[in-house]
Amino acid sequence: MREATDHAVFDAAIEVAGRLRRNVETVVLGKSETVTLVIAAFASRGHVLLEDVPGTAKTVLARSIAGSIEGAVASRVQCTPDLQPTDITGLSIWNPKTREFEFRAGPVFANVLLVDEVNRALPKAQSALLEAMAEQQVTVDGATRRLPDPFFLIATENPIEQEGTFPLPEAQLDRFLLRTSLGYPNAEDELRILDDQLHGHPLSRLRPAVDLAELETLYSAVEDVYVDPLLKRWIVDLVRATRELEIVQVGASVRGTLALERVARAWALLHGRPFVAPEDVEELFLPVLGHRIVVAPDLMFEEDLTRQQAIERVFASAVKNAPRPEPDWDIEARAAKT
Repeated sequence: MREATDHAVFDAAIEVAGRLRRNVETVVLGKSETVTLVIAAFASRGHVLLEDVPGTAKTVLARSIAGSIEGAVASRVQCTPDLQPTDITGLSIWNPKTREFEFRAGPVFANVLLVDEVNRALPKAQSALLEAMAEQQVTVDGATRRLPDPFFLIATENPIEQEGTFPLPEAQLDRFLLRTSLGYPNAEDELRILDDQLHGHPLSRLRPAVDLAELETLYSAVEDVYVDPLLKRWIVDLVRATRELEIVQVGASVRGTLALERVARAWALLHGRPFVAPEDVEELFLPVLGHRIVVAPDLMFEEDLTRQQAIERVFASAVKNAPRPEPDWDIEARAAKT
């Protein structure tokens, strides 16, 4: 009876995730893999940094996720150099009628928070997000206040503009579960976008597809996805290998190890499996660990490498030092027995 119940819960979670993904894809066309990746981060209770050139639907993706959840509170912060920390967290204001200070909550008190062009905010404003991202709370005027549950932050940044921007420090980059990009659509999808927006933006037609209660089913199922001990060991070895390579100045942190395992669980569920496969870990290495690794600048300069090429070389070297496990076992059978 318990096994049947577990299968029912897992199937319900897959259905919820699929419904959410399909709803978002009615707005964000031709980017199924990136949408799946962002939803995997959402199902893992993590946060996402979308880095791409203007006009590639970064903001639209964030808004479509917020609009797909019934009952969710969504808010947005447009980052500018004059943005203050209290513009994000809120502040206490003196009420002359009650003769007391009253707290006015900022936009961070939301289920889905879009932080647009995060690298345009000064470091002191960027740092206001650190506690919220790591601990789901903020401290204002000495008082700690919990944020709503769930709390999902999507930040966007434009990598091609340098003037008037303030690159995120490594400590804050490490708070993002993953970093990804959308890129330009292909010709056919761009033609569909033209037709789709002939009578207005599809966001105006978007309707909720899941509710907050259904998300709890999704979160619970992700935690129950099976990760074989051999794969856990490989995840640890891969991350540790990034710290020991000559081409790496700073390797991925322990937070990176936790993130890779968490997202692998959600990624497996979104692909209809109750267990993590080695392919999941390989596919997620770059988006989950790439922004946590500082490549030696001399290497990039001497060999004229882009950051993407350098991180791909780090992955290849890490796999060489920590080979993928190829044991003679059936992961699905082992998962069924657990």
